[in-house]
Amino acid sequence: MLGDEAIALGAINAGLSGVYAYPGTPSTEVTEYIQNSPLARERGIHSRWSTNEKTAMEAALGMSYMGKRAMVCMKHVGLNVCMDPFVNSGMTGVNGGVVVLVADDPSMHSSQDEQDSRFLGSFAMIPMLEPSTQQEAYDMMAYAFDLSEKEKTPVLMRVVTRMAHSRAVVEVAEEARKENELNYKSEAKDWVLLPGNARRKNALLCEKQKDFEEESATANWNKMEEVGASLGIICSGIAYNYVSELFAASPELKKNVCILKISQYPLPKKTISALCDKCEKILVAEDGQPFIEEKMRGILPQDKWTIYGRMTGHLPRTGELTPDSVAKAIGRCLAEITGVQFEEYAPTAVPEIVAPRPPALCQGCGHRSVYEALNLVLKEYDNARVFGDIGCYTLGFLPPFCTLSSCVDMGASITMAKGASDAGQHPAVAIIGDSTFTHSGMTGLLDAINENANITVVISDNLTTAMTGGQDSAGLNKYEAICIGLGADPAHVRVVVPLPKNMDEITQVIREEIDYNGVSIIIPRRECLQTLARHLKEKKKQA
Repeated sequence: MLGDEAIALGAINAGLSGVYAYPGTPSTEVTEYIQNSPLARERGIHSRWSTNEKTAMEAALGMSYMGKRAMVCMKHVGLNVCMDPFVNSGMTGVNGGVVVLVADDPSMHSSQDEQDSRFLGSFAMIPMLEPSTQQEAYDMMAYAFDLSEKEKTPVLMRVVTRMAHSRAVVEVAEEARKENELNYKSEAKDWVLLPGNARRKNALLCEKQKDFEEESATANWNKMEEVGASLGIICSGIAYNYVSELFAASPELKKNVCILKISQYPLPKKTISALCDKCEKILVAEDGQPFIEEKMRGILPQDKWTIYGRMTGHLPRTGELTPDSVAKAIGRCLAEITGVQFEEYAPTAVPEIVAPRPPALCQGCGHRSVYEALNLVLKEYDNARVFGDIGCYTLGFLPPFCTLSSCVDMGASITMAKGASDAGQHPAVAIIGDSTFTHSGMTGLLDAINENANITVVISDNLTTAMTGGQDSAGLNKYEAICIGLGADPAHVRVVVPLPKNMDEITQVIREEIDYNGVSIIIPRRECLQTLARHLKEKKKQA
C-alpha cells in the first residue's frame, strides 16, 4: 500500500465515522481511498470533500462532539488555513477521537514552502505521531484514536511526501472495529471558549503536557537500538528508513552507533537522556525542518554534548533527505569522532537520457485560451498586472504565457489585485480557479465588492479540482449565483467558453470589463480535458 492508503485503511479499521478534507498533494489519496472503500460505503462513513481545511476541521470537531471518531486530512499549507479551530481544539478537547493527518512536502514538489507541521502541533500543545514505515502508518491509526480518546485531545499525525507516496507490504487486521455509538458526554463548559472557560481549559492543557510526554516515553514507537557508543543517531519518520538502509548495506558501521527512533511527540526527554548518557555526540536526522534538533539544543548543555544535523551543515538545510545525504552525514560524523575515514557512499548517477521536463498546461486546456486572450488584451495597456493563484493555471507564469505577476497562497489573487488597485494600479486582474475560489476567494471578492474596487476577476472554471486529480469542485455550476449573491453587478458577471474559435469574443469581453470602473467578473468555463476523458470513458462503459 501507499503510505496514504495504509493510513486510510487503518482509520477505517479503527472505527472511523467520517473523514473531512480538502484535496492537497501529498495527502489526497487518504480521502480517495476511503471514498472508494466498500466497507466505508457499507458503513456510510462520511467522505465528501470539504470546501477548505477550516471547514473540514470544524466539521470533524462536530462529529467528535457527538462521540464519533473523525479524521481531518490536508497538506501542510492547509494546516495554516485551519489554525483557528486546530489550536482551539487543543483546549476544547474531544469526545470521540480526532486525528489530524498532515502531509508535509520537503523539497516543495507541489507546494509553496517547506513548512514543518511539527512546529504547529507543538504550538497547539497536542501529541504528535510520525510513522517511519507503511506498516506503522497503518498500526498508528488505531493507537492515535485510542490516545485521542484516552487523553481527550486531538492527535496530529505527520507524514512527508516519500512516506505518503511510496509503497510497502502492510499486514492488516481481519476485522474492523465497530464505530462509536452516538453519545452526549460533551459538556458546554468544555466547548464554549468564553474567556472564563478558555482560561480554565488552557491551564488544563498545560497540565496535560506531563502526561503527553510520559505517553511518548513509554510508547513502543519510540525505541532505542543499542549497539556502539561513538555516535548517537536520533532519527524520525522516513529518515529512520534511510538510516536502516545504510546499516543493512554496511553493518560494520553500526558497531559505532546507538540509534534512537522517535515517532511520538512531545520529545521523550528521559529516553533522550538515556541516549546522551552513552554518547556525547549526536546526529539528528529528520525530514523537514530542524524541529528535533532545535529542541535538543534547548535540552542539552552545549559544552558537554555536540549536536550535528541540518543546522550544522552535516545534513542539507533545505529539501528532503535522501539515503545518500543521510549516509554521507553519518560517515562524516564518524570520521570526525574516530578519525577513521569511511568509504564515501556514492549516489546513483542519473542517466543522461533522463532529461528534466518542466510542467506545462495540457495541450487543448481551457486555461491556455484564457492566457492567450489575456496577453492579447493586456498588450494594449501600460504596466498591466495579473495576480495569480494556486492551481494548474499557476503554470501561466511559465513560457509561453509569462502572464502572472504573483502567486502567494490560495485565494490571494483577488485580495492582492484589490490592494494593488487601492494603490492606484490599473489594470489589476486576478485569475483564480473554480475550486480555489470557493476555498478562499469568496471573502476577498466580498471585500472588493463592498469597496467597488476597480479590478477584473477571472474565475477560470474547468468544472473540477484539476491539479490534485479531478475531485469534485464545491461550487460546481454555482459561481455566477455566488458572485451575484455577494453583491456583484449581474451585468458584469460574464461567462465565456475558452476555445480558440471564440478568441475574438473573449478578448472583447476582457477589454470591456477592464475598462469598466468597478468589480467585474469573467468566468471562462470548459471542462478539464483529463476529467472529460474520464467521464467519456465511463459513459462508454455504461453504454
